[in-house]
Amino acid sequence: MTFRAPVRDIAFALQTVGHPALLERAFPELDADTVAAVLEAAGQFADSELAPLNRRGDLEGAKYANGAVTAAPGFADAYKAFAAGGWNSLSADPEFGGQGLSKALELSVFEMTHAANMAFGLCPMLTQAAIEALALHGTERQKRLVLPKLVSGEWTGAMCLTEPQAGSDLAALTTMARPDGEGGYTLHGQKIFITWGDHDATDNIVHLVIARTPDAPPGVKGISLFLTSKYLLDDEGRIGARNDFRPGSIEHKLGIHGSPTCVMLYEGAKAELVGEIGQGLAHMFVMMNAARLQVGVQGVAIAERAFQQALAFSQERRQGRAVWSGDYPAAIYDHPDVRRMLMLMKAKIEAARAICLTTGVLADLARLADTEQERAAAKARQELLTPIAKAWSTDVGVEVASMGVQVHGGMGFIEETGAAQHYRDARIAPIYEGTNGIQANDLVGRKVGMGQGAVMRELCAEILLTAQTLTEVPDLAIVGKRLAQGAAALEHATDWVLAHGGPDALSAAGPYLKLAGDVIGGWMLGRQALAAGGSDDPWLQGKAALARLYSGQVLSLAPGLAEGLKDGAADLEAMTPAALAG
Repeated sequence: MTFRAPVRDIAFALQTVGHPALLERAFPELDADTVAAVLEAAGQFADSELAPLNRRGDLEGAKYANGAVTAAPGFADAYKAFAAGGWNSLSADPEFGGQGLSKALELSVFEMTHAANMAFGLCPMLTQAAIEALALHGTERQKRLVLPKLVSGEWTGAMCLTEPQAGSDLAALTTMARPDGEGGYTLHGQKIFITWGDHDATDNIVHLVIARTPDAPPGVKGISLFLTSKYLLDDEGRIGARNDFRPGSIEHKLGIHGSPTCVMLYEGAKAELVGEIGQGLAHMFVMMNAARLQVGVQGVAIAERAFQQALAFSQERRQGRAVWSGDYPAAIYDHPDVRRMLMLMKAKIEAARAICLTTGVLADLARLADTEQERAAAKARQELLTPIAKAWSTDVGVEVASMGVQVHGGMGFIEETGAAQHYRDARIAPIYEGTNGIQANDLVGRKVGMGQGAVMRELCAEILLTAQTLTEVPDLAIVGKRLAQGAAALEHATDWVLAHGGPDALSAAGPYLKLAGDVIGGWMLGRQALAAGGSDDPWLQGKAALARLYSGQVLSLAPGLAEGLKDGAADLEAMTPAALAG
């Protein structure tokens, strides 16, 4: 089907998450007309250049042969056009060739990129994460020679963490970085699941690799971060001989076939330290947190792609008699359950999009707000929302893609319709960049406890203020009532998590994150409905209907979810494999 970048939806979302106020404070040269122009141009590029390659990338995929990876058909040319268009440099520092635009605007462009072609979008996404890590922790040489090439898109970046025996347990990694006697290091080891670790779309690829030095202590305290380039660089940044690392294979995956997922072999590759010895995990978390927010945006994007296809199909497919009009055969859009699914899909997309964009606005405020107090408050809320943005939004991506298959009925289970690809592609996002269980553990283990719970309680207080405003609008009063109940449930669950901790809190982590996402998502939709109030535009009038549906289908369940997560860990601890297996 034809994809249409959701430019209007994104522009409206930016209006409701504080982006205009951010621009006035920190980006005075970035006005509304410029934002609109950037969104429109990005949408056109996504529609015309990236979306047509999505199906072919799924069917033909990236290829591995003779120790090298070839990108899926058309991807290399599309990447060159992406870089030439300046899409790789949106929020990067102008000192290194970036455009210095807002993070939320960059996320908006990447949503359209991922929606058009998720497998393609993974390549520049990881380059963005590498840019952020080097901008903060890179040496002067790395900033001079490597950073501008990543910002321009001439080179791409890859994040290299996972090993066969370690998975998400980075304390167990064994890749070794040995001093070479010349101020550098040589890398020895194997990494797996390295997204776009090798390809033919650019002249060079830069890997950021976590590894141990020979005298490093065990555990995460012994991890350092290293930069290694596919081709060696001289002191002017010119490419020289091939470095001693290579892909050993690429994985055969459920989805995202156009994105090469590489096994990388480091066989004495020359590398240099990034940041400080023993601080590799902290340095890498800059890259990981950037990627986590981007993966949340991927969840929004693949949900949007699946929704668009389902909506179009629902108007084309005719079957049964319409309940409201009596027409026969009727478009399945006129069947209540199909329309309910489509509305819920749309509501969850808009909620997840607003959560991610809010987190992007906070990222800029954490750097650029006027006072230290404001910057600290923005940083704390950004940290609180990041695991929710990543996990809740990617769960939404899978759920919406699944509903998209359901709207298609049996046709959705047939690969030729394309609905199945979105479902397959969506499934990786809850696993990427720390599984959603890890995000939930981070939320209850670290983020909720910030300020003894003050950061989450302040957020709940703001949600309650919005709920009160909603109750004063007749057609939104039910949304306000249910949002208030949801905020109270979230605050109650927060008190319980803080009071218990340990196994009980970790056992509740997944449901707690879902509760937080459900309630914050309802808050976002309530704000959108208020912003759209009074308009005679049917599209804007629909915001209130989406908020009402969400409040009934999602927010009304919040008190039960808050109560249920308190059941604790006793049954989990007692349950044996034999009891489960029967």
